[in-house]
Amino acid sequence: MKQQDKFHLRTETTEGRCTVYVSGEFDLEVAGQMRAAMAPLIELTDRELALNLQDLKYIDSTGIGILVSVLKARHANNAAFTVEAIPPSIRKLFDMTGITPFLTQQA
Repeated sequence: MKQQDKFHLRTETTEGRCTVYVSGEFDLEVAGQMRAAMAPLIELTDRELALNLQDLKYIDSTGIGILVSVLKARHANNAAFTVEAIPPSIRKLFDMTGITPFLTQQA
């Protein structure tokens, strides 16, 4: 399976919000791609940044680490960040690691 077949990002930007739709498998193999995509978005402090995980099938510890680093950067900039449409299997992992409350809060 090609990397692009197993992981995909799509971004929608409006005046007050930027939503990144993440689908497939978010793991070490695609970490660089995700970091590169998120870097400029982290700095857009004039709008909410949201990750929609509705079509995410898998996330490993590297992926979780990237989410936490985005969360910290947005918090440091006093900018809103949320993670939405979390699939039950992914939510269970977030619950077990204790990050769920932080991913669903506003700035």
